[in-house]
Amino acid sequence: MMLRAVIRRASTRGSSPSSGLGKSLQSSRVAASSQSFHSLSATETPVPRGSHARSCCFHHRSCTGCSECSRTVLSSFQGTALQRWVRPFSSDSGDVVEAVVPHMGESITDGTLANFLKKPGDRVEADEAIAQIETDKVTIDIASPASGVIQEFLVKEGDTVEPGNKVAIISKSADAVSHVAPSEKTPEKAAPKPSPPAEEPKVESPKVAEKPKASSPPPPTKQSAKEPQLPPKDRERRVPMTRLRKRVATRLKDSQNTFALLTTFNEVDMTNLMKLRSQYKDAFFEKHGVKLGLMSGFIKAAVSALQHQPVVNAVIDGDDIIYRDYVDISIAVGTSKGLVVPVIRGADKMNFADIEKTINSLAKKANEGTISIDEMAGGSFTVSNGGVYGSLISTPIINPPQSAILGMHSIVQRPMVVGGSVVPRPMMYVALTYDHRLIDGREAVYFLRRIKDVVEDPQRLLLDI
Repeated sequence: MMLRAVIRRASTRGSSPSSGLGKSLQSSRVAASSQSFHSLSATETPVPRGSHARSCCFHHRSCTGCSECSRTVLSSFQGTALQRWVRPFSSDSGDVVEAVVPHMGESITDGTLANFLKKPGDRVEADEAIAQIETDKVTIDIASPASGVIQEFLVKEGDTVEPGNKVAIISKSADAVSHVAPSEKTPEKAAPKPSPPAEEPKVESPKVAEKPKASSPPPPTKQSAKEPQLPPKDRERRVPMTRLRKRVATRLKDSQNTFALLTTFNEVDMTNLMKLRSQYKDAFFEKHGVKLGLMSGFIKAAVSALQHQPVVNAVIDGDDIIYRDYVDISIAVGTSKGLVVPVIRGADKMNFADIEKTINSLAKKANEGTISIDEMAGGSFTVSNGGVYGSLISTPIINPPQSAILGMHSIVQRPMVVGGSVVPRPMMYVALTYDHRLIDGREAVYFLRRIKDVVEDPQRLLLDI
């Protein structure tokens, strides 16, 4: 009997754990199902964890997804998802555009940000220039991609920039933001302002430290008896070279180092050309809308001389000589930023009016800084008129990759022997600098002689003699 009682008691104890195990397995299934429900919902929208959801889960521990709990969770789901989905569409991230550095030409890889034309907070229109980039050849404008208000500049003046670099951030809805939340924009504007003053003292501090070194002239005074006394350093100022000036300096020095430069001179009687100009200048201006100058006469004379001496229009390329069957004449134009050399393309196919119009257009663009790189690329021969500055005579330097350059100078009344008598004549010295590796003295002299003959007797152009 006792054995049966023990067996019965052991069986009752074994049943209770089994039932507890069953309950735990059932509760784990419910938790897993609820967890999978939450995780599935989280992939689509965030799961709300409100008080009702908690009470429902705690109250219905054995619930495996009744209709009441499903309606409660789904209703709270839709409310939260609707609120969270509406926020991204009200953001202003799509209203901000960035101004970047444009393509500056195949031969130009970078430039220096010369100056800003606008300030942060200024309103700009689409395609309006906001900054200028100075390159080796030209000055390029950075245009605003859209209408809006400049929030901030991402670079500083004097920085080197490349095509594609971000320069400014422009907000298309900055006006609305300034009216809705002006307090939020003031700290944004005030935040970048302290950074420039933090950098300025660092830049100025070495200058202040250099002055005591430069203003300590006791050692030079002791050697003043042996060495010449130089002006103090504080009376000098050091200014960095512009990119255009550095480019001009490099090309001119390369020209001297590469070419075998030689210059030949001649003098031209300007009487007939000046008479032709004064006789037809009014009729010329009335018909063509441009003044008749002396430069067009020299361009036509240079075209004739190049056709008579084609080697002057050629260039050395390695072990070969490239003869050009076209005449593109470059004209040297001095601007406030440096020397630029735009090109008159197809000068051999132009008349006097076309040449004058082209010269005026290129000179205006060069002085305004709006000339493009394409307008300065190429050229087979250069004409430089130093006479506009009063130069009497000079030796011009070849503009690579050309082989010669013609230098014009000022017109001066000088006594000349004409027909056995001495008479005053308006005379000009002309100079031809050429690459003696390619052009011999004979061709150079003949070339300059042809220019002299055509300028002194322009009728030769009509008769082709």
